[in-house]
Amino acid sequence: MSIDQLFQEAVAMIGAGDVPALERLLTDHPELARQRLTAAGPWLRDKIGGALDGFFKDPYLLWFVAEDVSVVGRLPKNIAEVTRVILRSAQASPRFQEQLDSTLRLVCWSGVAQRCGVQIELMDALLDAGASPDGGPNNALVNGHVTAAEHLVARGAALTLASAVCLGRWDDASRLAQTASDGEKQFAFVLAALNGKADALKWMIGAGVDVNRPSQDLYSHGTPLHHAVCSGSLEAVKVLVEAGADLSAKDTAWSGTPLGWAEHYAQEAKDGYAKKAYPEIAAYLRERHGNR
Repeated sequence: MSIDQLFQEAVAMIGAGDVPALERLLTDHPELARQRLTAAGPWLRDKIGGALDGFFKDPYLLWFVAEDVSVVGRLPKNIAEVTRVILRSAQASPRFQEQLDSTLRLVCWSGVAQRCGVQIELMDALLDAGASPDGGPNNALVNGHVTAAEHLVARGAALTLASAVCLGRWDDASRLAQTASDGEKQFAFVLAALNGKADALKWMIGAGVDVNRPSQDLYSHGTPLHHAVCSGSLEAVKVLVEAGADLSAKDTAWSGTPLGWAEHYAQEAKDGYAKKAYPEIAAYLRERHGNR
């Protein structure tokens, strides 16, 4: 079989949690855990499309344990055991460390891993094999995975200003803010907005950040207020508006104002796709627009 066909079989085994079958496949084809899939067939491209041309380009087999790009839509309860099977076969790869670190990043981001209750165990399997935890808390917090971020810090990840303020580690935040660059401070501010962390936003405003400036390193198409709206936290939105956030600013992707974003998310909430305070945020922003 071609490498593409072997990948397809292996990914199905990962999704099914079929450890014996995967062990047999990797015994017969050890290269499967060491090579990258450089020419994916329709079985994968039809499911994940452009991701294969972006951050999921030329994937390792190990990447599929994260399900950050949803191929199967779920992860089996024994995914950590499945991961260790692949790791044993991948150890001979000259790029083993790269596999570990890149897969950990995907697990940190993965909403499927979080919802299936396997994110922490998956991270531990990779960390125990030698993955570096540094940068992981920020990656986890980008998608609101607070528990995962806290676990990574407990496992030795270096704190950044962004992770410190989002996790409420104020002594660490005070120390890190003294040497943080303007870019690092703005990243921390936007990450706090994205997570709906009102206290962190107040703290960063006190540290002198620009309440309207996007972060060039995190979803730079929107202002902090746009991302606070996205978080679904009315309290976070109020903190920014009361600090002078521009209600008329338009994002550079869809030319939407914060109110436009709130109305969009409120419609999704109405249709049953989200259960956050988007209708309340939209009503609040309409009222503030009327008062200006």
